[in-house]
Amino acid sequence: MSVRKLKPITPGQRFRVVNGFDAITADKPEKSLLAPLKKSGGRNSQGKMTIRHRGGGHKRRYRVIDFKRDKQGVDATIVSIQYDPNRTAFIALIEYKDGEKRYVVAQNGMQVGQKISSGSKAAPEIGNALPLSEIPLGTIISCIELRPGQGAVMARSAGTFAQLMAKDGKFVTIKLPSGETRMILANCLATIGAVSNSDHQLLVSGKAGRSRWLGRRPRTRPVAMNPVDHPMGGGEGRASGGHPRSKNGIPAKGYRTRSKTKDTNRYIIERRKK
Repeated sequence: MSVRKLKPITPGQRFRVVNGFDAITADKPEKSLLAPLKKSGGRNSQGKMTIRHRGGGHKRRYRVIDFKRDKQGVDATIVSIQYDPNRTAFIALIEYKDGEKRYVVAQNGMQVGQKISSGSKAAPEIGNALPLSEIPLGTIISCIELRPGQGAVMARSAGTFAQLMAKDGKFVTIKLPSGETRMILANCLATIGAVSNSDHQLLVSGKAGRSRWLGRRPRTRPVAMNPVDHPMGGGEGRASGGHPRSKNGIPAKGYRTRSKTKDTNRYIIERRKK
């Protein structure tokens, strides 16, 4: 994978860095795995705005992703690696022996024509999904379940990965991308390898309009607001704004919002770094 710096023939291209899309092998999605995607514009079921700075954006269709990898013991062939507008990672279209097609999150190093499988008898190779109990210690993993059968919920973003650190009875210890070390049930599934599109963090949009295409609306600095609009607004002259906090008054910059009495705290060995 690589990135390209554009020749600045327009102002919006002067600092723009785009993805080389070397890994992409198909430009048309699989029609049978598409679903409609309705935009909310940050509004809830009552039509009230609950999230600011959302709206507009290019129309998208959802790609139905198989996060559960529940077709176990059956080999599948990777047909193509594709772009997905709904996530930062690339996705892989796979086809099973019986002709069924599914999308999975692509891992770094996946190749068209490669065979992948899932289940306890699968080999610990890139793209295969195995129970954590069957994965060798020190292996780089991604798309990790938190509860058996739930489907992958952790380490799904572009370039992310976790590492299997230890096994102890019915639990294993893994180090997550955030730096947190925690215990997970050993019969949860995880996929071997790091998530694809690791160059995503190097991209530079180049202009404000690209944010609008992604559905992000302009944000006003709280310091520039009046006291009625934000806790950090107001003041004579150019006031610094005081203590950083959200519009609802919740402190920012390191304030911990996780409940101290949360039941799953006992599974966290080391908290994520500040």
